[in-house]
Amino acid sequence: MTQQPPQRVFMLGATGTIGRATVRALAARGHEVVCFGRPRADASALPPGVSIRHGDVQDPASLARDGFRGERFDAVVSCMASRTGTPRDAWAIDHQAHQHVLHAARAAGVTHMVLLSAICVQKPLLPFQHAKLAFERALIDSGLTWTIVRPTAFFKSLAGQVARVQRGKPFLMFGTGTLTACKPISDDDLAAFIADSLTDPARHNRILPIGGPGPAQTPREQGEQLFALLGRPPRFTQVPVALLDVIIAVLSAAGRVVPSLADKAQLARIGRYYATESMLVWDAAAQRYDADATPSTGTDTLADFYAKRLRGDIADDRGEHAVFQ
Repeated sequence: MTQQPPQRVFMLGATGTIGRATVRALAARGHEVVCFGRPRADASALPPGVSIRHGDVQDPASLARDGFRGERFDAVVSCMASRTGTPRDAWAIDHQAHQHVLHAARAAGVTHMVLLSAICVQKPLLPFQHAKLAFERALIDSGLTWTIVRPTAFFKSLAGQVARVQRGKPFLMFGTGTLTACKPISDDDLAAFIADSLTDPARHNRILPIGGPGPAQTPREQGEQLFALLGRPPRFTQVPVALLDVIIAVLSAAGRVVPSLADKAQLARIGRYYATESMLVWDAAAQRYDADATPSTGTDTLADFYAKRLRGDIADDRGEHAVFQ
């Protein structure tokens, strides 16, 4: 591939785990990276030479005044996503805020936008998936060069039970633990793929599903890896999917009276989706998920990540997204 000159990149979502890794990857490739985040966004983990500007991504005036500042940029890279996936949050961030960015990017001379989306939008049943798809379509129709990256499951999202299993508790799984599968991908491998998409013409104007190295893994296989690393025989507790249906029904009914419970019902629907749908390429013609058709990248494995977590080399940074304890 012909060596291309460094680009000036406007970066969104830079303080999330994938965003931080992507900023590192962009900086390592010599790009000038300007991040845009909330006023209290923590910039302490950003590499030297990377700047951060603070403002409100939902306010077009703030984007122009505090973010782009009338300056020229070559590209926008967005790892920004709604925090909860509830309808209001999803349409405000995954769709409308990105629309504001797209408008401001055109005014700043941007010619290419790389968007981190999600592989689950290929079979949309939830509001946040429809919000992401709506912006994907807007980006494709924008006239800019575009790249849409749809990763499978992140290591962090599959590490929720490390601590509980380490404490001697069984690994929880829905049904037999074989309902779903994914190709787990690390922050750094995904970040490298995103960063290289800026300069690889083969990734321009394409929707790119991507997973990590190796074969697809079911939740049962993930649990077996964890127990093997601990040197213990596997212990599983099977949770019926029907339990989620009951929770959703109860919260939905209560949500008609208490609005906050309606949001909890939506979160339960999201949980059910991930409990029953694989994070692999969906073959619409065959009506099945296809592991062989799901591309792989990188070298980091989930087993290595589990080992680092068990040793304490990596902290649990799921924060408010923690589910299993």
